[in-house]
Amino acid sequence: MKLLVRTLATALLLGCAALHAQEPVVPAADKEALFTDPDPKLHANKQVAYKIIVELLEAGHWDRAGQYLTERYIQHNPLAASGLDGVVKYFTEVAKVKPKPIPKKMQSPVVAVLAQGDLVVVAFAREMKHPKDPSKTYTTTWFDMWRFKDGKADEHWDPATLPAAPVPAAR
Repeated sequence: MKLLVRTLATALLLGCAALHAQEPVVPAADKEALFTDPDPKLHANKQVAYKIIVELLEAGHWDRAGQYLTERYIQHNPLAASGLDGVVKYFTEVAKVKPKPIPKKMQSPVVAVLAQGDLVVVAFAREMKHPKDPSKTYTTTWFDMWRFKDGKADEHWDPATLPAAPVPAAR
């Protein structure tokens, strides 16, 4: 009976480990090709998404945001306000992003780009510290999705969440 219990316990532990196994998220080899499309409208929207990522998010040139975002830019990220001014204020005053040279090619680890109608979704590989062992990392996926109107991003979604409340200090 003890052997059976030990065997079942071992099988359960190994099974749980298998449930937590993960394949790494791997970026595409040719990211730029993902931002093209034979359909002219989808191609144009993908190209604006590309410029948002490279010029605004990677290089921090938020002075160019008006070229790629509408005035009403609806923001579903809980950390940034809606509107062109709100998102620019978030990145320049709250996040304190400073402009740097615009790279010739995208630096972000893009996995996939999907476009349909007026939407473009970009999936990124994201490396995170393991919460149980900060000396280790794991990969997961982040995404940004934009709705385009008249050649500019008019609405944005991502999986951002509010930060956890700080743990109260011991008294």
